[in-house]
Amino acid sequence: MTELPVQQIMSVHLPGVDGLCVGCRWWWARLVPYPCYQAEWATRWRARVATRRFLDGLP
Repeated sequence: MTELPVQQIMSVHLPGVDGLCVGCRWWWARLVPYPCYQAEWATRWRARVATRRFLDGLP
């Protein structure tokens, strides 16, 4: 997995005015509370990458 798919997920799965995920409603017509599974996954992926870089000493 690369940063591009994660960035796309994070840019679409945002909280709506009503507290529901905009991306889930737009893509699948599902009323899902934010943060949805996709947003949580993308956030965890970014955190793992940042932690790995910090622990490995990479720039």
